[in-house]
Amino acid sequence: MQLDKQKQFSDIIQLIKQSRNDALIAVNTELINLYWNVGKYINKQLTNASWGDKTVDELASFIQKEHPEIKGFNRRGLYRMKQFYETYSTMSFVTSPMTQNQIAENQDVKIVSSAMTQFDNIKETILTKVSWTHHLALISRAKSDEEREFYLQLCIKERYTVKELDRQIDSSTFERVMISNTNIPQKIKNEYPDIRNNLKDDYVFEFLGLPDSHDEGDLQKGLISKMKNFILELGKDFLFIGDEYRVQVGNSDFYIDLLFYHRGLQCLVAFELKAEKFKPEHLGQLNFYLEALDRDVKKENENPSIGILLCKGKDNEVVEYSLSRYLSPTMVSEYKTQLPDKKLLQRKLHELFK
Repeated sequence: MQLDKQKQFSDIIQLIKQSRNDALIAVNTELINLYWNVGKYINKQLTNASWGDKTVDELASFIQKEHPEIKGFNRRGLYRMKQFYETYSTMSFVTSPMTQNQIAENQDVKIVSSAMTQFDNIKETILTKVSWTHHLALISRAKSDEEREFYLQLCIKERYTVKELDRQIDSSTFERVMISNTNIPQKIKNEYPDIRNNLKDDYVFEFLGLPDSHDEGDLQKGLISKMKNFILELGKDFLFIGDEYRVQVGNSDFYIDLLFYHRGLQCLVAFELKAEKFKPEHLGQLNFYLEALDRDVKKENENPSIGILLCKGKDNEVVEYSLSRYLSPTMVSEYKTQLPDKKLLQRKLHELFK
């Protein structure tokens, strides 16, 4: 009986937590919608020359004097709202759902006051799915609409904190993923048509603090001890199964360095670590592990296992030759122990897509 009560009490606690979470989401949605419309209003007044820059200062002073309880609407905050509106006002992932939403609202409400028709409703757009602090980071740090949308979608999918978002921008995740999408082997693309943005051509482990002279054991121990950071770099759809994962073939035992399960791809992902430059012979061992996983570990409802050979360096032409007749879904990636040169990656990305 006592256990039944505990279960019932736990249900109540869960209900309270869910309600609080829903309330926070609702408040954030209203705030983002408000900041959008304030930004739009200021933008229109300045564009039409109805206001000058001094008028924004006067507005900030008026709010502070007449309504001191209202926070965040100083000169800097008002211009951030204006920038927020200007940044996203022409982007299709905002304008399309916004237009559809307003059409539906106008069908329900035939008489709308002229004062309210100038305001937008962006509550159904993805802009309200992250916090204002996230938006401030995206506006100030992302250099293009494509990069900003990429990180916005990633924040929603991975539920990044602002600190986690900053780390992803610092490590040039956008550039690395875009480059990686062009280097995914055809075998993996054939097996997984939706593989884009799930794997990287190179990984950044600056959080390990490894010296240049490290070996595979140092790398493996470091990644395991910093698993939260490792998952952040891989993507939160990766679930860690174990290190030195044992597979038995015949009378012999073999050990996979790191084994994960990917929720989105619904498959096992085996990582083999090499603290040296890629060599074609490295693939034989990984291919053997994938065969063992698919025969003896993979469940019937799961997709074929993917192998990632993680090397300290690689020659892309050697990798291409090595994988050209390779049958297993395998990717050769390299890792870095320091943050990459963002400008260098941007130039490389520009060369690929110009």
